[in-house]
This record gives sequence, structure tokens and C-alpha cells, in this order.
Amino acid sequence: MPYREFRIDHATGPAIVSAPLCKQRPWPGVKPMRAMFLGLLCLVLPAACTFGTDEREGAEEAAPQAEAFQAGTDPLASRDPAPGETAAGGTPDRSPRPVMQAQVVLERLGFAPGVIDRREGLAFANALKGFQEARGLPVTGKLDDASRAGLVKWANIPATRVVTIPSSWGAETFAPIPDSMAAQAEMAHIGYTSMVEKLAERFHTTPEVLAELNFGVMHFTVGQEVRVPNVGADAIDPSVVDNKEWLATLRSLGVGTAQPDVARIIVDESEGWLKAFDGNGRLAAMFTVTTGSRHDPLPIGDWQVKGVAYNPPFAFDPELFWDVPDSAERQRLPPGPNGPVGVVWIDLTKEHYGIHGTPEPQAIGRSESHGCVRLTNWDAARLALMVSGRTKVEFRH
Repeated sequence: MPYREFRIDHATGPAIVSAPLCKQRPWPGVKPMRAMFLGLLCLVLPAACTFGTDEREGAEEAAPQAEAFQAGTDPLASRDPAPGETAAGGTPDRSPRPVMQAQVVLERLGFAPGVIDRREGLAFANALKGFQEARGLPVTGKLDDASRAGLVKWANIPATRVVTIPSSWGAETFAPIPDSMAAQAEMAHIGYTSMVEKLAERFHTTPEVLAELNFGVMHFTVGQEVRVPNVGADAIDPSVVDNKEWLATLRSLGVGTAQPDVARIIVDESEGWLKAFDGNGRLAAMFTVTTGSRHDPLPIGDWQVKGVAYNPPFAFDPELFWDVPDSAERQRLPPGPNGPVGVVWIDLTKEHYGIHGTPEPQAIGRSESHGCVRLTNWDAARLALMVSGRTKVEFRH
């Protein structure tokens, strides 16, 4: 799907208003922070911010564009074999990894397993439920015989592949994030702390899983060959993305520009998932999410998407957080994948609430928020490409 130019106008700088709730300590206009700030409030965007939408073509029309794009320009992009063919090139994996193989296929189809880790947890069960529902199969959340039969079409897509870390990554600076929020406010960008963290985010996994795939190695360098989860659906057509910073973010996350248009979103608090439906009511995508807490419950009701902020900063106001002393100083944190709200903020008509990313992908579905809806950075970026100002949002118990 071509990229939709639907964003908050930061021409004069994003004004940030009081916003409450998001256990990941996020707010629109700012990026995700590290684990120590899990719990900050959601960033609020001012009424002064303007939103606009551009019409996008349908998914059917987007496919030819994606095919026309030269995938070879991205050395890390997936190269899926044609139906009935065997994946070519690369050193064969020493293990079949059936669960991871199902995870990479489900993610390609829009049913995101969260962190790709070859484990049968909540996110994997939700991804299977989404696939089963969309295909009219018994909804069990298990990799049962019916699901295996439904996925057999993509059995030739391997669970992992070997990539070479591109030389361009050598220009990036990796540095630890200071504990002090005041010190973080002095940073130009809250980026990745290490090469392995950047690599893990690009391939939708964790440093620990990369170590499992590479005989315990957790330190990587430019030019090194690394076995990674075979993340796909990552072809990017730069001609449909005007915002070059956002284009760079999509590349860094392995999120392709061909995404379906979404007319309606449902977030179920008790089940911990987000479902996205197209204009015909068809389930187009499903993600595992973190929602609310006892102190800051999810605002149950019907809302709508107002706009999207790409690579937002984060305005911290201690008065908005029940678990932060009011004596703490206000801070404005720079954007970055390790900021409190990750790489994107999807603003809602419910004031102070939004859907956003996180600096802690492995915590999705396991921790609480200050009332907002949190996804992995890559899932949040993908969802951001699906929504428009016409997308309705329902939060339910």
C-alpha cells in the first residue's frame, strides 16, 4: 500500500499539552524511552496541530507498485521464493524451527506475532487466532492441523536467513542512554544503544534470540554475516514516502510501504489484541498490544483517528503521572526508537490517548500502560501506514 501522508504538522514544532496515561510513559510527539521509564504518561498533542490526509490507492493497486520497486536497493530486504520453489542462496539453517517459520509467515500476512522468538506465547496465539478467523478456520490460537494446512502455501519460506550488516551502519553512533531524564533531554536523538539492538529491531526480535541463532554471539560489526529471523513484507517504495526521516525509520524497522487501508480498529482489553478491518469488514491485520492498568484504565468507548505523528518527541509533565512526584522537573525529550512512545504516535479523538510504539518490544502483552495502546515499534509503524482520518476506533473490555 502506498504510504499515506497523514500527519501532525510540526512546522512550528509540536506543541504538547497535558496528557495522561500510558504505562510505557509515552506521549504523542515524543519517542519511546528505555525500560526505566515504562510508566510515563501519554503525550498529548495540541489542538493547534493540524492534520491532513491524502487519498491512497487500494491494496490491489499497491501490489504492482511494490513489485516494480527494485528490492535490491535494500541489502537487508527479504527475497521470498516463488510458490513451489526453494529459497536460493545463503547457508541453510541447522534447524527447521517450525514455530519461528509460522511466525514469519503470519507476520507477512498481517497477523503479527510481536517479537519473533520461536516461542508459543500470547502474541503467537493471537496471530494464529487472527489467521484462523480471516481464513474461516476454527479459532483455537494453536498451531493445529487445520492451521498448518492453511499455512502450507508458504511452507517454502524459511524461518531464518543470513544477511550481511551493511557498511552504512558503521556511520551510526551507538551510546548508552543516561538514567537522568534531564540528561536525556540534552540528547539530539534517543537512538539504539548498540549494533545488536538495532539489528534486533530491524528483524523484529531480541538480542537474545540473535545470540541463539548465532552460536551465542551478541556483538556484531559492519560486514559480518548474521543469521536473523526471515522478516518479510519489508519492500519499500521510496516514491510514495515524502517524509525522508519516516522513510529511514521504515527501513530501519523492516516495514514495507504496501499496507492495506483500515476503516475500523477494535482493541480488546481483556484479550490483549488489536484487530484492524478494511472497508468491507474483512480482518486485515491483528496485533498483540498492551493496554491500560488499574490506575489508568483503557478508555472504553468509540473514538476515531485524528492524525499520526512520525518520530515524535516526548513532553514529560510530572503532574500527569500518578507514579511520579510532582516535584520532578518537566522535560522535553528528543525523538528516537528508545523514547517513551517509540517511533510513531497515532492520535485519537479521546484527548490525551493514542496508539504508539515502545522501547521495550519484549514487554508487549506482559506489562501495563498509562491507558494508551502500545505495540512494538515495527507493528506501530505498520499500523500507522494503514489508518486515515476516517478510521474508527473501538476500545472494549
